[in-house]
Amino acid sequence: MSRILLLEDDLSLINGLSFALHKQGYELEIARTIREADAAWGNGKYDLLILDVTLPDGSGFEICEKVRRTSTVPIVFLTASDEEVNIIMGLDMGGDDYITKPFKLGVLLSRINALLRRAGDFSRTDTEIHSNGLKAVLTQGKVYKNGELLDLTAGEYKLLCLFMQNPGTVLSKEQILEKLWDNEGNYIDNNTLNVYIRRLRTKVEDDSSDPQMILTVRRMGYKWNII
Repeated sequence: MSRILLLEDDLSLINGLSFALHKQGYELEIARTIREADAAWGNGKYDLLILDVTLPDGSGFEICEKVRRTSTVPIVFLTASDEEVNIIMGLDMGGDDYITKPFKLGVLLSRINALLRRAGDFSRTDTEIHSNGLKAVLTQGKVYKNGELLDLTAGEYKLLCLFMQNPGTVLSKEQILEKLWDNEGNYIDNNTLNVYIRRLRTKVEDDSSDPQMILTVRRMGYKWNII
């Protein structure tokens, strides 16, 4: 049974999500403040986090930043704001998905199921990938460059592993989004992918302004180049 931590202060939403998630067989713990969520994370082990962005004592972004220092657990943000800057901020700091209120419970459950399935797929593999001086230890969710641990968000890690597992293959944006985010809808767009690509290049390339590993193939997509 997967354990989910929900950070939310809206009682009506809490009740609705609690009923739906329990019905799906998930174990749910609820925090209504940043302080409660911080304590819950420190004392428990969770398979997925659902974080409201605006809380009485702060922002769910704060919990995300703390969690990402030690974990690649999937994170979904809930917010009433659909401003692009907030969406990019949430994904850029390590969120895996972002859904704006009001939303349909079925849509949220579909995304939760997809994130947990992908997290399980990554955790089951017991191999390492070596390419261009990088080593991805898939059982640990970590990547090293020339022996040094890279500070990657969950999204960056997944994208880098996808590239390293498909060397020399041109991957279209649609293929990447479908593989990483089960893009059956349009909730993850090309702009979001561009953010991941840009940030990833700054971390793996020797010169991000002249990338040699993650190449843009005009009108086709991206390719992991062996150098």
